[in-house]
Amino acid sequence: MASYHLSVKTIKRSAGRTATAAGAYRAGERIECQREGRIHDYTRKQGIEETFIIAPETAPSWAQDRAALWNAAEESETRRNAVTAREWELSLPSEISAEDRSQITRQFAEELVSRYGVAVDVAIHAPNREGDQRNHHAHVLTTTRQLEPEGFTTKTRVLDSAKTGGAEIEQMRGVWAELQNRALERAGEVERVDHRSLEKQREAALDKGDELKAEELDRDPELKLGPAANSMERREKAAAEREGREYVPVTERGAVVHAARQARMVFQEMRERLDVARETYGAEREAGQGRVSAGLAALRAATSKERGARASDDIRERLVQITGRDEPERGVQSYEEPKRSAQERLRETLDKNGEVERDAGPEDGEKPSIRERLDDVLNKPRERLEIEDEPQKDREVESEKEIDREVDRDRGLGH
Repeated sequence: MASYHLSVKTIKRSAGRTATAAGAYRAGERIECQREGRIHDYTRKQGIEETFIIAPETAPSWAQDRAALWNAAEESETRRNAVTAREWELSLPSEISAEDRSQITRQFAEELVSRYGVAVDVAIHAPNREGDQRNHHAHVLTTTRQLEPEGFTTKTRVLDSAKTGGAEIEQMRGVWAELQNRALERAGEVERVDHRSLEKQREAALDKGDELKAEELDRDPELKLGPAANSMERREKAAAEREGREYVPVTERGAVVHAARQARMVFQEMRERLDVARETYGAEREAGQGRVSAGLAALRAATSKERGARASDDIRERLVQITGRDEPERGVQSYEEPKRSAQERLRETLDKNGEVERDAGPEDGEKPSIRERLDDVLNKPRERLEIEDEPQKDREVESEKEIDREVDRDRGLGH
């Protein structure tokens, strides 16, 4: 599943860091820091897929030399607590190709150059061999001063100011989300990323009337496992897969993250079933079916949607198992009930008004099941139903109006 990550950090002298060391480490190169007289050699570093520098068109030629660039950046700052570089750490979608990951990272770097007039040093890293193999990422190191023909000049105060820095970074977060989503779309992926906070996303979902999505977003941000816990969980997952058993988290953080992910999967399944119901209802209505027939077909399509080996599992029971509670989560309870009650109301109305003529039961007098009766209605030819219901025409009109009102009140069958 595509996920979004963009963080911004500063390289500060007050923290004992230098732009030369940062540039050498991220690019896996050897750089001698002229200001400190130290050599930073990271040429043995593994997992670096690509590096490149992007600078303004009018920048001097030495800007393409990594050692010269970061030594010049250090030289331009005289204060002991100066910020000599800024790092934008980006998560790259594993769902797209290496070429596309390189392309969108370059486009993001070009946007930084165009917007702030700085030089940008990019290093794209592969996932750590011991970590999550989807963790493709990029380190985008930028200067904190504009780079012009004569060298470094004005400080980029717009990013440093408390009044404007947050808004600027939020703008760039949106740019990065858009670049990723375009790449995902080109790759034929359905998933999209969103740079906004969960609260902002929830408010937007409520504004659109998507209450199920709002319920899904009504949660805390996912915990970050950290390198040690992530390594332990990956080993346990691999062991569970080899032994053919269910994966059970071995760390407390892992258990919290696993439960949150499982809950989101349940919400995703609910949304998919709801989408199937809506699409089926719309298709049946376009084909000339009445609201009752279209509604029943939609409910049947949603409840029979296959979900692999766990197709028959009840969603509410699964969420109870995930959370370990006696009662299901509020979101599932509030959205499963309306769907179920709508189905019951449709059945009761059909039976009450004679819309369906009951078949004779078995010889022992046992009545046919609800599923058998619904299947009988859905599978009857349209002409046969009209002929059978002709003697009760007046009652049929009244009954259909009542059923239409019930169907229209079901959120899953809006049209």
